[in-house]
Amino acid sequence: MIVFFVLGRPILDRIGPARAAALCATAGLLRWIVMAHSVWVPALALVQPLHGLTFALLHLACMRLLSHIVPPGLSATALTLYGTLGAGVSSVVLTLASGSLYGRFGSTGFWAMAGLCALAMPLALTLKSTSTRGQS
Repeated sequence: MIVFFVLGRPILDRIGPARAAALCATAGLLRWIVMAHSVWVPALALVQPLHGLTFALLHLACMRLLSHIVPPGLSATALTLYGTLGAGVSSVVLTLASGSLYGRFGSTGFWAMAGLCALAMPLALTLKSTSTRGQS
C-alpha cells in the first residue's frame, strides 16, 4: 500500500518506468536468492517486503508505460490485455510452475525465479516511453 499511495509516483517521476521495472527485477532477484539460501526467519522477514515493492512498483510502471505509448482510443484494450496476459496468465503459469519446482527441489527451486528476474533486468531497460502521449 505504501508503494501504491506514497512511494510509487515519486519513484516513477524520478527514474521512469524502464528503470523502475529494472529496479523491481533487481529486488526480485535479491528476494529469490535469499529465499533459496535461507530459512532464517529474520532474513526472510527482511526480504519479504520486496514482494510488495516488486508487485506494486512494476504495476505502476506498466500503467505509466501504457498511458504513454497506447493511443487513447485503445487504452481499455491495452489495459485488458495487460491485466489478462501480463498479470493474469503469467501469474497462473508461474504459480503452477513454482509449486512443481518447490515440490521437486525445495527452496533451491527459487533459483528459477531468480533467473527470471535476472533475465528481466536488461529487458526492462529496453522499454521506451515518451513524456507525452502520442509523441515518439
